[in-house]
Amino acid sequence: MRVIDFRLRPPLKGFLDMVMYADLERTARMAAGIGMNLPPSVRQKSIDLMFKEMDESGIEIGVVPGRISPVLGTIDNEDVVSMVATYSKRLVGFTSVNPVDRRQAIAAIERDINQGMKGVVIEPGLLANPMHLDDARMYPIYGHCEDTKVPVLFMAGGNAGPDCSYTSPEHIDRVARDFPDLKIISGHGNWPWAAQIIHVCYRRPNIYLSPDMYIFGMPGAMDYVNAANGFMAERFLFATAYPLMSFRDGIDSFLKFPLKEAAIDRIFYRNAAELLGLS
Repeated sequence: MRVIDFRLRPPLKGFLDMVMYADLERTARMAAGIGMNLPPSVRQKSIDLMFKEMDESGIEIGVVPGRISPVLGTIDNEDVVSMVATYSKRLVGFTSVNPVDRRQAIAAIERDINQGMKGVVIEPGLLANPMHLDDARMYPIYGHCEDTKVPVLFMAGGNAGPDCSYTSPEHIDRVARDFPDLKIISGHGNWPWAAQIIHVCYRRPNIYLSPDMYIFGMPGAMDYVNAANGFMAERFLFATAYPLMSFRDGIDSFLKFPLKEAAIDRIFYRNAAELLGLS
């Protein structure tokens, strides 16, 4: 079985300064909360061991998102570009932008896409002055990405902002409505609003769902699974949110769900490959 992991954070460069690697016991507690354990590559902070674990699990490619956030820490786009250039057969990068300055953001997108990045990650709820996904200041950026066919990954679930309104699906619904040709990925699957985001996806065929860690041992898991077996089969993306779990645990746990055989290849590989232009 071929696999693309749509969200992983390697033990390399700026990621090592983030709390997920700087405080491994905290990360281990978070993993335990969803029934997972930290893999050896995380404990040893070894990129070579991470690739070995990917090989053992059948994961061919991992998507590495940048980040701009004074709340959770910043991953410089230069770090992600460097990782992707060094490990071009194993990693795909999404550049992060600060939407406050639209001209600067669009220039950064153009620069980094030309350097091999495959998409844009926007996490407006994590900025110093948080914004919702449908804030009008971001619309020129969405328009640019729609026109240039660059997919956008939102941090749209979990701790996506200072209160739970930042995960509420009506914000992503409005963006998908106003930019119908923009490919949108809901990172963290707008959890905990599983049923609500699935309704939005039913209305908006340009939204892809990637619940990643929030499909494991969390309320609403079967709502995601039912959608993946049904109308979302071609828009569902597998991800582990590594380092919060091992690749093997993520795959094995996902395969324990009652998945239709016809949906498995699409969820684990084909959907992501097509979205990233790798097929």
